[in-house]
Amino acid sequence: MVPKDHHYNVVIIGGGITGTSLLFALARYTNISHLALFEKYGDVAEVNSHYNNNSQTLHFGDIETNYTLEKAGRVKEAAQMLVRYLEKYASDAFVKGPKMVLAVGDKEVNELEDRFSKFQVLFPKLKKIGREEINRLEPRVVAGRDQKEKIMALLSENGYAVDYKKLSRSFVLKARQLEKTVDVFLNTDVTNIQPEDEGYKIITISRGVFKADVIAVMAGPHSLVFAKKLGYGKNFGLLPVAGSFYCADDILRGKVYTMQIKKLPFAAIHGDPDVNNPKETRFGPTAKVLPLLERHNYSTVMDFIKTSVWSLKGILSLIKIITDRTLFLYVLKNFGYDLPFVGKWLFLKEAKKIVPTLRYTDLHFGKGIGGIRPQVVNIDTKKLEMGEAEIVGDKILFNITPSPGASVSLKNAEQDALRIVSMLGRPFQFDEQKWCQDFGSTMIECKE
Repeated sequence: MVPKDHHYNVVIIGGGITGTSLLFALARYTNISHLALFEKYGDVAEVNSHYNNNSQTLHFGDIETNYTLEKAGRVKEAAQMLVRYLEKYASDAFVKGPKMVLAVGDKEVNELEDRFSKFQVLFPKLKKIGREEINRLEPRVVAGRDQKEKIMALLSENGYAVDYKKLSRSFVLKARQLEKTVDVFLNTDVTNIQPEDEGYKIITISRGVFKADVIAVMAGPHSLVFAKKLGYGKNFGLLPVAGSFYCADDILRGKVYTMQIKKLPFAAIHGDPDVNNPKETRFGPTAKVLPLLERHNYSTVMDFIKTSVWSLKGILSLIKIITDRTLFLYVLKNFGYDLPFVGKWLFLKEAKKIVPTLRYTDLHFGKGIGGIRPQVVNIDTKKLEMGEAEIVGDKILFNITPSPGASVSLKNAEQDALRIVSMLGRPFQFDEQKWCQDFGSTMIECKE
């Protein structure tokens, strides 16, 4: 028998930015009275939402050149919702500053010119700037560069660098300010989820057994582990892509992206000041495939194996993806960046595209900086799923959030909150108009 105080309307598993934003949405915008969040570490946002483990960027789609116009529109709308929250509730979790995407050489400049003509309707404040203006904003980008080398950039003057750990803490704080049961269990590792006649039983190592009417598994790549245990997500596998950074002292004033490879969901390095230490510039991320679901946590190798697709169809899917010439050469090159001594020389060549005067001695490897992006593989289509993936089951949902998961977290929270109140049924409701008033929405009709 599960104790009465261990029974919740909704349990969220995973305390990163996705789980905490959902907790906030359910606590403040629904009449659900009993909520709980389980996190296996001693604080929220200790994995990919930790400030050391991501690029600290709030993506809008304006300077991300591997985004289509359609995707940029979706990401922009979601990011604007997060901006409203940041400026109202979490002013200590972000820094505003200029950001640009840099084109070098005739080919890239022509591509960026074409992109600007198509995207300026969606981003009317986006500016096209040349060498003189780039030099005014980022003198290290122009210094030492061949005068004959053609350069231009697209500039957004109001970029956001976000500490997603601080933001996750803010979501939890706001969720717990109401007179309802909102329990947050840290150091609580969920080992199993068992369906029952009504709801689910949740087994934990340290706190015993709990009951939930609805479960939201917001545990990044681990979400697929739980999904597969319950018979969901059989057509999905994971290709974990690890990112690393190199650091230098006080080089850039804002974010400077390079042109990205359209075929890849991850590509091309950028440089920007660390959100918590503006005197340190980070360059990266690199990208290499590792059999881990958490960076530097080798106990997650077994979890990777559980999420892999050990069937002929699954293996053929992975072979097709990994042996794609563009992806294979890109990942192979990125493996070199992590090699001792040689890796920094190889990376320096890429970083000098942003800062031509950068020297070998300026860079040092960012130890402990960088996370894992759980890139989803669809074994039916034998392709990588671009963006976040969600699996919806019987009174349970699983969210796997590769980039730009943090940027769209509040939008996902709205979507998942609507799903959850539908799963619970009457008398539970989502306060659509209050949400619209606070954050706006395209999913629901916002009345004046």
